[in-house]
Amino acid sequence: MGKKFEISEEKRKELLGEIKEHMKNPGPLLPILHSAQRIFGCIPLPVQKIISEYSNTTIAEINGIVTFYASFSLEPKGKHVLGVCLGTPCYVRGSQIILDAVKNELGIDVGETTKDGFITLEAIRCIGTCGMAPVMCFDNEVFGEVDVAKAKRIIKNARGK
Repeated sequence: MGKKFEISEEKRKELLGEIKEHMKNPGPLLPILHSAQRIFGCIPLPVQKIISEYSNTTIAEINGIVTFYASFSLEPKGKHVLGVCLGTPCYVRGSQIILDAVKNELGIDVGETTKDGFITLEAIRCIGTCGMAPVMCFDNEVFGEVDVAKAKRIIKNARGK
């Protein structure tokens, strides 16, 4: 992570309120982590330490969950998330070539965010639209039968160019 992650007092209080509410129910850790992800946009170590302290859960357990599930992130994501599917049908139909072209176009690698914070690039697994392979997602919108030219158009349209 390039710059130091800072937790505002307002967001800290919001997280503590969420932890307190979720601790009233059985199995509170996942709901707490979802709240933290929503509040901060990511769950880096400083946030994990707060959760650990107030939920009586080890940082190792929290970090294991945060790094296992794709819905959680250690680093802030961009304003938009662009995912290229690497599931078998998409891969067989050229999604790796598309992913490589997108990486080149954006100047970032998988898991990274553009310098302007606009797009985070992800390699995703099957989203159940194999008949449209290869597919690419931009936020919650799915694009099928993508080729390199279409992928570049999607990025340009997103940037308003």
